[in-house]
Amino acid sequence: MDRQRIRHMVIFCLRHERGSREEEKFLADGQSILTSIPQVEQFEVLRQVSAKNDYDFGFSMEFADQAAYEAYNAHPAHVSFVRDRWETEVTRFLEIDFQALAQERN
Repeated sequence: MDRQRIRHMVIFCLRHERGSREEEKFLADGQSILTSIPQVEQFEVLRQVSAKNDYDFGFSMEFADQAAYEAYNAHPAHVSFVRDRWETEVTRFLEIDFQALAQERN
């Protein structure tokens, strides 16, 4: 990963019953809405499989640089998703943002 790129990850739990239509809709809508933002790259919806923590899901995405990340945060689609869906359907979360320390070598 290029040293200027940012990998943004959120791990979270939903208030919806596991395997429910509401859970499936939140994850699908999150992917659809957030990937519509031009700065979002490498988006993934993830399910937690480790017993080492008790979060259920994750969204992972990358941004070219800090400016792209800031544009994403201010984008109306992101702002409305957080306000209308995240704040009402997510019970708890942890947000992590990484930059590489060094260039990858092959």
